[in-house]
Amino acid sequence: MSETVVSIRNANIYQGSNLVLQDVNFTINRGEFVYLVGKTGTGKSSLLKTLYGELTLTEGVASVVGFDLKAMDWKKVPFLRRNLGVVFQDFQLLTDRNVHENLKFVLKATGWQDERLIEEKINDVLDKVGLKSKGFKMPFEMSGGEQQRVDIARALLNSPKLILADEPTGNLDPETSDEIMQLLIQIAKDYGTAVIMATHDFIVINRYPSRILKTEKGHVIDSAAQVQ
Repeated sequence: MSETVVSIRNANIYQGSNLVLQDVNFTINRGEFVYLVGKTGTGKSSLLKTLYGELTLTEGVASVVGFDLKAMDWKKVPFLRRNLGVVFQDFQLLTDRNVHENLKFVLKATGWQDERLIEEKINDVLDKVGLKSKGFKMPFEMSGGEQQRVDIARALLNSPKLILADEPTGNLDPETSDEIMQLLIQIAKDYGTAVIMATHDFIVINRYPSRILKTEKGHVIDSAAQVQ
C-alpha cells in the first residue's frame, strides 16, 4: 500500500473572501512526481500556499505529510514546513553568506543544534545535488543552475516527504532546465519524496511526461482521474 503524502477531499480554496478553486479532490503518494499547470490567475499559487499553510483551509478535508490543514494555526505551520521542502523560481538564497552558511542557517532555524550532525547533513544534501565541493562559494559566484541546485539542497535538509517546486526552471536556459528536471525526478525516485512542480514550461512537460494537475475555470483537473 502506497503511503499518502497529500490528500484533499471536497476542498474549497479561498484567497481572502474570493473562492478561487472549488471541490478540489486529489491524492498524491510517496515518490510521485506531479506537475501543477494552469494559466496565471487560475489558482495555482493559492493551491500551493494552502498546501504549505500560508492560506487557511476552511472548507473540505485535507492532510499534507500527516498534518490536518483545517487544524492549522500559526503555531503549527513551522512544524508542517519542517516536513516540506519548497523550491523557488528566484532561489531566495541569502546573498551575504556562502552556500554552506545558507544551509546552516536553515538547519539552525529549524532546531538543529549538534554541529557534527549539521556538517554531515550539509555535506549530504550538497552531494545529492552534485555540489559537494561548492559549499564555500557565494551565491553571486554561481550560475543560475547551480543556485537552483542549492535551493533544492536547502529543500532537502529536513528529509521532507514532499517538495513543492514553484516554477523551478522558470529562469533557466533549456540545458540547465533539463539538469534540474532530471535532479527532481531522481529525488522522487531515489528518496521516495513526492514532488509537486508548478510550471508553465510545456517543453519540459513533453520531455518528462508525468501526471498533471491543471487549474482551470475554478477547478483542479487531474490527468490521473481521466485515465481511469
